[in-house]
Amino acid sequence: MFNNSLFLCPDYTNKMSLTRLLIILLFLTASVSSCKVSYSFSGASTGNLSTVSVQYFQDRSNLAPPTLAQIFTDELKDFIQRQTRLMLINGVADANFEGEIRIYDGQRPVAISGNDLATLNRFTISVRIKYTNSNDPEQNFNETFTQYQDYDSRSSFQEVEAELSETIVKLIVEDIFNRAFVNW
Repeated sequence: MFNNSLFLCPDYTNKMSLTRLLIILLFLTASVSSCKVSYSFSGASTGNLSTVSVQYFQDRSNLAPPTLAQIFTDELKDFIQRQTRLMLINGVADANFEGEIRIYDGQRPVAISGNDLATLNRFTISVRIKYTNSNDPEQNFNETFTQYQDYDSRSSFQEVEAELSETIVKLIVEDIFNRAFVNW
């Protein structure tokens, strides 16, 4: 005969196991949520930095368009703000970037055809960066970052300058950011 009393009486051992399990889950949830995990898709680590300052980059190349210094400065600021939670301030901050545009060379031949004519030209930009980390001086650096793009010599430099300049600036900014915050 089938005993209905098993279904009507609660099983106290299962109830205690369930209670223990709930307590453990609540404890784990509370302990995990109290941990602060800083993760960035860029792999950046800003450590205990909270502020950053980017000074205006002067053009020392004497060949760059007058707007390049401002474009470069703004691009570095924007990239840092997109990739980190650092507060951008004027003046001295926990992390400071300063520097100058050193090379702006758009018409250097790099590939020569059989009849001694250039088939490819190289456009190069170099930027000297001084990075200061007031919380960890071992992270400080003073380096030159260079990027280039090759273009067909049948195109005039003026035709490709704006597009290639934008690409090169973005590459240099990414290199600077990686050096400062990804520690490559």
